[in-house]
Amino acid sequence: MTDTTTDITTAPASAGVEANGLNVIDESERHGSPATLFWPWFASNISVLAISYGSFVLGFGISFWQAVVAAVVGIVASFLLCGFVSLAGKRGSAPTLVLSRAAFGVRGNKLPAALSWILTVGWETVLVVLATLATSTVFERLGWGGGTATKLVALLVVAAITVFAGVFGFAVIMRLQTVITIATAVLTIVYMVLAADHIHWSSVTAAKFGGFAEMVGACVLVITALGLGWVNCAADYSRYLPRTASSAGVVGWTTFGAALGPLVLVIFGLLLAGSDPKLADAVGADPIGALTGILPTWSLIPFLLVALLGLIAGAVLDIYSSGLSLLSLGLPAPRWVAALIDGTIMTIGAIVVVFFADDFLGPFQAFLVTIGVPIAAWCGIFLGDLARRRGPYDDQALYDARGRYGSVNPIALVLLVIGTAVGWGLVTSLSSSTDWLTWQGYLLEPFGLGGKAGLWAGAGLGVLAALAIGFVGTVLTWRGDRGAAKQIG
Repeated sequence: MTDTTTDITTAPASAGVEANGLNVIDESERHGSPATLFWPWFASNISVLAISYGSFVLGFGISFWQAVVAAVVGIVASFLLCGFVSLAGKRGSAPTLVLSRAAFGVRGNKLPAALSWILTVGWETVLVVLATLATSTVFERLGWGGGTATKLVALLVVAAITVFAGVFGFAVIMRLQTVITIATAVLTIVYMVLAADHIHWSSVTAAKFGGFAEMVGACVLVITALGLGWVNCAADYSRYLPRTASSAGVVGWTTFGAALGPLVLVIFGLLLAGSDPKLADAVGADPIGALTGILPTWSLIPFLLVALLGLIAGAVLDIYSSGLSLLSLGLPAPRWVAALIDGTIMTIGAIVVVFFADDFLGPFQAFLVTIGVPIAAWCGIFLGDLARRRGPYDDQALYDARGRYGSVNPIALVLLVIGTAVGWGLVTSLSSSTDWLTWQGYLLEPFGLGGKAGLWAGAGLGVLAALAIGFVGTVLTWRGDRGAAKQIG
C-alpha cells in the first residue's frame, strides 16, 4: 500500500457544475468578505422547525424563563462552535473533513469522516421527511388529499431540488440561499403575526420551575439539534474566503447568521407551546404540520412555502457537505457524483421513515444524542488542535500520509474513542420506540448520578463530557505535527 493519499482535486466543469472537491481552493477563487457567510447560515437555520423546538424544550418540565435561558445558551454556544470551526476554513481553504486530517492524520481521519457522513446524511433524511409530512398535513386541511400519493410526490420533489443544488455546488447554493433567506424571513414574520393571537401569557408563565438537571437536558437538546449538527461542515463555506479575511468577522458572522433565526423562532415556539398543551403534544408526531392547526385556511399555502424553503435550505447544505465527507472516505469520484450517491441514500431513507416508521420524535431525539456524542468528541479534538496550531495549514501535507501530519495520530483516535465511550455512558434514550439503545447510560450509576432512572438520566451530560474530553485532552497532549517534514513547503 502506498503512503500517499491522493485527491480528486478538480475536474472540467460542465453546465455550471462545481469542479472543486476535496482540494484546497485556488487563491484566484477566494473572494468575498466574512459578511457573506451570513446568508447561507441564516437561510439554513430559519426553518420553522425551530418553532417546534420550543415544545421539545418545555417537554423537560421546566418553566418558560428556564426554557428561555436554556434555549439562548444552547443556541449561541452551539453556533459559536461553528464559528470557531469556520476559522479553519479561512486558514486552510479546504473542506472541514480535510482540515481534520491535521489532527487525526491523513488516514486516521477516515473515522471522523465516516461519523460526519452519517450525521449529514441523517439530517438530510430528517429534513426531507419533515417537508413531506408538512406537505401532507397542509394538503389534508385544504381537502386536496394528504395520502400516500401526495407524500410520495412531495418527497420526490423536495429530494430532487436538494440533489440538484448539491450536485451543482457552491455557486448555486450561495445564490439559492440568498433567495431563500429573504423569502423565508418575510414569510416567517407573517406566520408569527398570524399565530400571535394564540399566545396567552398567563398560561405561559403558569408552568412550574423545574430542576437544574432538566434545564441542562433542555440546553443539551438545543445544542445537539442546532449548532452541533453543523460543526462537521462549518469550514466548507468559509474556505472560499481570502486568507486575509478577518478572523473575528468569520466567527462573528457565522455565529450571528446561524443563531439569529433560531433565537427568535425557538422563543416564539416556547410561547406557543406554553399557551396550548394540545399543540405541544401534537408537535411530537408532526413537528411542522402540527403548527398549521392554529392558522386560517387561506394562509396554509404561504406557510407550506416557508416551511419547505427553510427545510430545503438546510438539506442543501447537508448534501453538499455529506458529499465532501464521502470523498474524504476515499470515494474515487468527482464531488457531484458523491452528492448524487448521498441524495439517493437520502431519498430511500426518507421513504422508509415516511411510510414505515410509527413515530418521529423518539427516534429523532435518539439520533441527535447518539451521533451527537462522537461528533462532540471530534469537535473538541478539532478545536483543541486549531487552538494550539499557529499559522496556516500545510496544503500538500493534508493529502500526503508521509507529510508533516502523518498517517495516523493515535492520541486523537484514542481521545475520540474515550470521549465517545464516556459520553454514551452518560446519555439515555427515554423513548419506548428506541429500545435498541437501552445499553446507553452505563456510567450514570457508577458516577453517582442516580442511574438510568435518576434526575440526570435525560440531561445529556455525555455530549458535554465528550466535547470537554476531546478539547482538553488535545490541548494537553498536543506536541506539534507528527510527520517527517516539519516545515511548510
